Amino acid sequence: VNGRDDDGNGRIDDVHGWDFASNDNTTFDGVDDDHGTHVSGTVAGVGGNGKGVAGVCWSAKLISAKFLGRNGGTTAGAIAALDYLTDLKIRHGINLVATNNSWGGGGYSAALEAAIERANNAGILFVAAAGNDGLDTDANPSYPGGYRNANVITVAAISATGGLASFSNYG
Repeated sequence: VNGRDDDGNGRIDDVHGWDFASNDNTTFDGVDDDHGTHVSGTVAGVGGNGKGVAGVCWSAKLISAKFLGRNGGTTAGAIAALDYLTDLKIRHGINLVATNNSWGGGGYSAALEAAIERANNAGILFVAAAGNDGLDTDANPSYPGGYRNANVITVAAISATGGLASFSNYG
């Protein structure tokens, strides 16, 4: 962190990622902004340290590309965030294997589908939430999980007993 755009991507001091909603490098904006933090802990929370949380991959490295703010977000913001991550892999050689997209809303967007395909061409998985409407997404697509790109993996929610949660989309 030195106040300069060292990697030439137009963002200053984005060593931990970028907030596309606020257009700054502060990706955590307080306790009302904790969904991504929760998901990050599920993925990469280090266990055995007395903190009471353990993720599924203790050695994972994470970077944030946030586009949702207090009032939601835009498809343009989602595209900018995904293209930012794709650029990190292609142009900067970052070993980025997957993006977490535990968000939903809006309908089909050809522009977002194209950004997901650019990530696919870079070898980046796009892990998406199935949605929380209790619907069969084969009959009622929910986006972004409903995109048919080869790199999209759609994840449903489970109950405490390991079955499909009553509110979760499926398909």
